[in-house]
Amino acid sequence: MSSNVRITRHPSFEVLAATTAARLITRLLDVQSERGEATVVLTGGSVGIATLREVAKSPAHLAVDWGKVNFWFGDDRFVPSDSADRNCLQAAQALLDHVPVDPARVHTMAASDTVDGLEEAVAQYAAELAAAAQTEWENDDASPAQAPAFPRFDVLLLGLGPDAHIASLFPEMAGIRTKGVPVVGVRNSPKPPPLRVSLTLEVINSAQEIWLVAAGADKAAAVGLGLAGANAVQVPASGARGINKTMWLLDQAAAAKVPGALMRSEH
Repeated sequence: MSSNVRITRHPSFEVLAATTAARLITRLLDVQSERGEATVVLTGGSVGIATLREVAKSPAHLAVDWGKVNFWFGDDRFVPSDSADRNCLQAAQALLDHVPVDPARVHTMAASDTVDGLEEAVAQYAAELAAAAQTEWENDDASPAQAPAFPRFDVLLLGLGPDAHIASLFPEMAGIRTKGVPVVGVRNSPKPPPLRVSLTLEVINSAQEIWLVAAGADKAAAVGLGLAGANAVQVPASGARGINKTMWLLDQAAAAKVPGALMRSEH
């Protein structure tokens, strides 16, 4: 296992969400102290949204300059903008509506009632990523000679499906195989709704830190396969690797198949 992979077990779903929230607040503060602003990629799912609720509840969130946090999404469902299935709507209800964010820094994927089709939603998000990357490149003397196709991500949060999918990259489907583009459209998702927009694995792995957050006994097998180094086409979670750090943040049930010697416990 890579030396930058860290596995942490928490005694319950509630402790996992609260601890991940505290960890996120601390990381945002550290990055803002170093760079002035911070960028986080949000995820949906029960633990992802519970974590955002815990951020909003924590008194420590008042220390973050929310106007200098850039928000992106790892994936979203291509459904109408008022659908409860939308990750961005759930994130807004859990956190973004409760802190003084800069709306221009909240980058959501297009809903089905705002564009003509899935391909347009994909192209629009790719263009938004490229525009943000161009702005970063223009403002950073140390940037490479050519602007990248996506900006720097300080923390990228990922949920985990029982089938080991991450974002909307499902086993054996085209999305997990897609390279050379930052965003992919997903059709016939094995988990409804069938149409989705997702970052590709290449973009996910550009993040400085990736945090895979999973809870529940139904995730234990996926966690075990993901940590065993299985092929990413069959087990997408195994392909997630942050540049500086990859953290698996698990509750007791999700960690059931992880050897104890690999793990830290937090209470």
